[in-house]
Amino acid sequence: MDEIPVVAAVIRRGSRVLLGRRPAHKRYGGLWEFPGGKIDEGETDHEAVERELTEELGLETVSVGRVLFENRDPADPFLIRFVEVEVTGDPTPVEHAEIGWFEPDALKDLELAPSDARFAALHL
Repeated sequence: MDEIPVVAAVIRRGSRVLLGRRPAHKRYGGLWEFPGGKIDEGETDHEAVERELTEELGLETVSVGRVLFENRDPADPFLIRFVEVEVTGDPTPVEHAEIGWFEPDALKDLELAPSDARFAALHL
């Protein structure tokens, strides 16, 4: 099975990080995740982040930083890259059931998608 690259944006406001709850009808429905999505063919991480955050949250991307963590999704061919992202604007949930800003220690009490849980446990 070919790997499908995915980018996940780690967006901070102060000490909090932005997460979205996946819609019930999608894979991992109801679980929380860092926003992002598939990287289209020929697209850079920056371009994918910019497109996804505009579509999903109405945010403008200021900068895309380094890759903090990379993980293969346990159930699918997705290779997820968690990247530092700086944005402007206030997020509006277009694709997510809800969104929220969370302190890193609060993430242990949330039901996170598998790769997001692994990233949070190791890097936040």
